[in-house]
Amino acid sequence: MTDILVLYYSRHGSTRKLAELIATGIDSVPGAQARLRTVPPVSTVCEATAPDIPADGPPYAELRDLEECAGLALGSPTRFGNMAAPMKYFLDGTVAQWLSGTLTGKPACVFTATGSLHGGQETTLLSMMLPLLHHGMLIMGLPYGEKGLMTTASGGTPYGPSHHAHADNRGPVTEDESALALAMGRRLARVALRLDGAGA
Repeated sequence: MTDILVLYYSRHGSTRKLAELIATGIDSVPGAQARLRTVPPVSTVCEATAPDIPADGPPYAELRDLEECAGLALGSPTRFGNMAAPMKYFLDGTVAQWLSGTLTGKPACVFTATGSLHGGQETTLLSMMLPLLHHGMLIMGLPYGEKGLMTTASGGTPYGPSHHAHADNRGPVTEDESALALAMGRRLARVALRLDGAGA
């Protein structure tokens, strides 16, 4: 089986919902399997400690997850039109992988969730692409062949799946948002399998 890493940070669960949908899309492609991982929060108190294992959900990512994956889906909630600090902190620690070319040539996509419809979904997605481009990854989006891009009245962009969670973070994932996330997972898995087979 070819492992596709779905790496995300989620504060209130909305980004996690998208991650799980993308993982379902990956798992639906024969020969591919999703590896769900998250990153810990960043504390403003240097002395603060958190358990090495999250209370619930997937385990925290390790750098070897990047080395072992054939593709990457990267997700973060929107923070002022940018990725959240915990995800940026994790990526800032991947210099050794950058120098060794660990991720070079692997396909990648990005996804996000936000509390307001125009809260910076697209700029957040673009901000997450930047370090992936520096790593030499092949960035994938969603083509307009996915009809949900034309019908969505909530989240969903050609830059990657997104979810409008509303201000209370209780907005359900819409039918279009769900379909686009599933499609992104399938698309990423299929490309990863082709590239992985080409390199064998």
